[in-house]
Amino acid sequence: MNSVIATRLGLSHPIIQAPMAGVSTPRMAAAASNAGALGSLALGASNAAQAKELLAETRSLTSRPFNVNFFAHRPAQADAARDQAWADHLKPYFNEFGGMLKLPLREIYQSFVTDNDMQQLLLDAPPAAVSFHFGLPDASVIEALKKAGVFLMANATTLSEARAVEAAGVDAIVAQGYEAGGHRGVFDGSAEDEAIGTFALVRAIAHQTSLPVIAAGGIMDGQGIAAARMLGADAVQMGTAFLLTQESNASPQYRQSLTSSRAEHTKVTRAISGRGARGIANRIMNEVGAASAPAPSDYPIAYDAGKQLHALASQRGSHEFAAFWAGQGAPLIRAGNTAEIIGLLAEEYAAAVERLRNG
Repeated sequence: MNSVIATRLGLSHPIIQAPMAGVSTPRMAAAASNAGALGSLALGASNAAQAKELLAETRSLTSRPFNVNFFAHRPAQADAARDQAWADHLKPYFNEFGGMLKLPLREIYQSFVTDNDMQQLLLDAPPAAVSFHFGLPDASVIEALKKAGVFLMANATTLSEARAVEAAGVDAIVAQGYEAGGHRGVFDGSAEDEAIGTFALVRAIAHQTSLPVIAAGGIMDGQGIAAARMLGADAVQMGTAFLLTQESNASPQYRQSLTSSRAEHTKVTRAISGRGARGIANRIMNEVGAASAPAPSDYPIAYDAGKQLHALASQRGSHEFAAFWAGQGAPLIRAGNTAEIIGLLAEEYAAAVERLRNG
């Protein structure tokens, strides 16, 4: 089962280690690339100076191709009434832990769309691959990166988003199913999520577009990789599968949740960041994000409040307000180092393909 992406990037396996801001690290990206997959560095939460250091660290650990991921969302729109209503909604939880929400809330991440310094950093020293989440940058940026020889990928959660990615001249589509952990990549964060599952989305995009498709969401083992490939995926992107690796930056509490029965229960919520994201269910999802709650502040303004609440609660010994992002496949998670996980995935995938060939 040949892979266009694996051939283009010189990979041994059609596997992409997903970029996970705050959890994936240069060591993880380098280890994945060194093991024959495509490692990914998440830079959506970094400024240009921080990104330069992280890129240098990754390059010091591998000479293999790796991917760099950015958030291409519409810049946040402050709304005084909406922001105040959200602050009022959070006040009882801050009171519970003896603290106060620091106002005004800030836009803690700059979108790649408006970050000229970050764009120039990539053009000065182009990585092998760049991927976009939440949308697309301007056509001129896409053209410049392609001219620099960068392989471009962009997330899509619907057919219409996939068509927009194809029309923009991007090289591959990451089909992110509703099962996926972390932030949903919907272009319009305020719109209703169509919540399409990974396999239905992969098959539809593979049928309706001409670009290579990367399946993302709920894939945790070689059998899942083979299934995605059979439905038309050229490669798979896996994030939750690497959360327990030695190279992961997941906290002890995060790791404990992933290995407990809590990992069987994940939810999508806007209460943490202002955009839909899937993680292990806890109080911030069940209470703060209850159906009766007001609309949160815009992304990533709401994330400022969410991070403040988690920091305060964790100081008091509670991790019920943490963003323990994880996909629906979390109960299948395995520990080890990144290279070991990729080796195991490759063995399982080869065995699954062999079974399919033999009927």
